[in-house]
Amino acid sequence: MGQLRSSNTEIRHTASMGTATGRSTASSSLHQRWVVRYRGFVLIPQNDLTWLVRPERSPMQQLPFRTPASSVDDVKALIDWRLDHAPAM
Repeated sequence: MGQLRSSNTEIRHTASMGTATGRSTASSSLHQRWVVRYRGFVLIPQNDLTWLVRPERSPMQQLPFRTPASSVDDVKALIDWRLDHAPAM
């Protein structure tokens, strides 16, 4: 596993072996996934080039959402916009 940190962003690289049940099979292959953490959100790239964006902690101020296919910088800009326009609690 690798990790890279910059100003407000943390990128984690995880590798896992096995199936959805957690057991390794002969036909399973090595799956790699990059996860980006930004301003209290976890950005998870999907196979269809979209992003799943989830809050890191509960209680959630923003609900999880998906973004269209875009760059990580575009997703960060969308998070910034949503946080700037969120109603005050």
